[in-house]
Amino acid sequence: MGDLKMGFQRLLLMIGLSGMISIAARANSDAVRFSENVNLALRRTVHLLLLANSDSTSKIEPVSQSDAGTFSVRINHALDYDKLPPLLQQSLEAYRIERPYNVALLDCETGTLRLGYQFFDLGRPGGVPCAGRAKDKSCYTLQIRFVPEAPRPTSNTWLLISFGGTLAALGFIAWNRSRHKNIQTPVQPVSGARLAFGHSWLDTGNQLLYNTEATQALTFREAKLLALFARNVNQVLERDFILKSVWEDEGVTVGRSVDVFVSRLRKLLAPDPLVKITAVHGIGYKMEVSS
Repeated sequence: MGDLKMGFQRLLLMIGLSGMISIAARANSDAVRFSENVNLALRRTVHLLLLANSDSTSKIEPVSQSDAGTFSVRINHALDYDKLPPLLQQSLEAYRIERPYNVALLDCETGTLRLGYQFFDLGRPGGVPCAGRAKDKSCYTLQIRFVPEAPRPTSNTWLLISFGGTLAALGFIAWNRSRHKNIQTPVQPVSGARLAFGHSWLDTGNQLLYNTEATQALTFREAKLLALFARNVNQVLERDFILKSVWEDEGVTVGRSVDVFVSRLRKLLAPDPLVKITAVHGIGYKMEVSS
């Protein structure tokens, strides 16, 4: 009987581990393919920017990747900023990259932000921020940061079998051991920056909003604004304070930005009846959370 139990445990563990290895290999392959496509799209963008300045001979610098979603390339020549948004979007579409992103032009020497915009600015009246501004630098680092993808459910049968087998094996082993031991293990806290409010919580590191109905990926600015509200629940925040806290790093702030992003957050938070963002006339906004 003991040998039969041991064999059953080993079989379930083998099924689960082989499935997880397959999943990890596929995820790694997808990440490598995504990095390669972004690399090619950025190089294509720089090439087209140089051609727009009648430059067909200058060297295109290598693309660097600082994390899973952040890529940079140095441009050692003057560029037409107004041509950057459409050319970059065309290049990303050419390589079938559909994830939302933020773009920043950094000073080559100091690394400070000089110009930038978000993917969602492309379809707005007037175009991206800072369009038409005079460019006083001949060297920029073009940085693109992609919004993390929200976890997606899957109907893959092998995935379900693999995880099911692993959980069943671990559960069986734990139950079998509990018959001989009665040792309580303290629950470990979840690591990472997590802000909870109402029936929702915000993963600030991955820019993901979770509630009882869905998981939603936020833009960098949406996550930053929501984190500010979540750290100051039921407190009135003045408009100038919000602008300084969320948009100061852009160098140029626009008052309407607060209203636009608050409207977005209201839609994202709509599934949670305990949370709402209200306007305080003449002052700013307050995120109200009911107990």
